Amino acid sequence: MAERPAAIQLEAMSSSSEPARLTTLADLFGFEPGSAIGERKIAIDERPVDDVLAAHIPVVDDAYHFDPEATLALLAGFELNRRVMVQGPHGVGKSTHVEQVAARLNWPLLRINLDGHLTRADLVGRDAVVIRDGKQVTEFVDGMMPWAVRRPVAVLLDEYDAGRPDVMFVIQRLLEREGRFTLLDTNEVITPHPRFRLFAATNTVGLGDLSGLYRGTNVLNQAQIDRWNIVARLDYLEPEVEIAVVLGQAREFAERSDAGDVVAGMVSVAAMTRTGFAAGDLSTVMSPRTIISWAENLVTFGDVAVAYRVSFVNKCDEAEAPIALEYLQRVFG
Repeated sequence: MAERPAAIQLEAMSSSSEPARLTTLADLFGFEPGSAIGERKIAIDERPVDDVLAAHIPVVDDAYHFDPEATLALLAGFELNRRVMVQGPHGVGKSTHVEQVAARLNWPLLRINLDGHLTRADLVGRDAVVIRDGKQVTEFVDGMMPWAVRRPVAVLLDEYDAGRPDVMFVIQRLLEREGRFTLLDTNEVITPHPRFRLFAATNTVGLGDLSGLYRGTNVLNQAQIDRWNIVARLDYLEPEVEIAVVLGQAREFAERSDAGDVVAGMVSVAAMTRTGFAAGDLSTVMSPRTIISWAENLVTFGDVAVAYRVSFVNKCDEAEAPIALEYLQRVFG
């Protein structure tokens, strides 16, 4: 049996029953010790969870870097049952941020990747043929949302703005803090489990894609967007933090004696691509995920330029490739 917390309290957020175990946000999430945020206390009251739910608890990534503001927003979602949306550009770790907070809280998480083919039946459920007492019978089988609503599970709606607007109305009532889930197929109203939580990760804020980077995203109903209690934003990291993240994720590359200097150069090139994108010189931007791929590909190919081309340049428009290569030459010569 796995262990997970029954409750999470943030000091100044909750003053309920005596905690089972106290720790600081610095110990749990790596915030700076001695800082106002780092010294805030978090109380974890542990209790067992069955093996089915234990399989949904994310694996802890010790190298993950937590953004303080986004982490506090997510903790408010877990403790106070707020509906939290994490918004930001691709590759900054929005979905992973939710997963890693859940991992450290030992909280089961169901990640649902939305796309244009996801239907109402996928989320709600459908009639299916099952075997009962040796006979085939037709009965209603729960979809992903009813399964999660009945259990102490956090649901992450990933790529939230890629979901079909008409399908997204399925979760409309659940976005209310005490909202219940109605199964019209069986005339059942489900009261969510006290530890059911709902999160979303999105590139846009439901207003459509004006940059041209996120094709396939939709303009969402603003009445639904308004129901999210908290919208946290994740953006590109500061250079020194981004260097630490890449070294933490590309473990084999980090063993090189010159890894720190090389990654610092990679981060500088990435910053140039972001500046070039803002100026209209590039239509593609390098994310932290791309830098990690570049570092990993450098181990594979052994050449900075070759690894850069297969990781980023070949994703650019052919007319923009010389600009991207110029960025590399400025930094690495």
